Amino acid sequence: MREREKAPDSRRNGGEQNRSGGDVSLHPAWAAFVRHCEELGHGEIEKLKIQDGLPILAEVSRRKIKFS
Repeated sequence: MREREKAPDSRRNGGEQNRSGGDVSLHPAWAAFVRHCEELGHGEIEKLKIQDGLPILAEVSRRKIKFS
């Protein structure tokens, strides 16, 4: 948390800027993952597979059912 407090304002809120000062856009694979998380609302992602720094596969548990 301390590192985040010391970070410049542009990085404190999760945003980054490129060398020319413009915002860096999110890769479509990450954008799709974020959208999925928003649509999920709440739940669990049991496994997230990353390849070359990008999300490839997520296993989601929608609900738990207790049988005993």
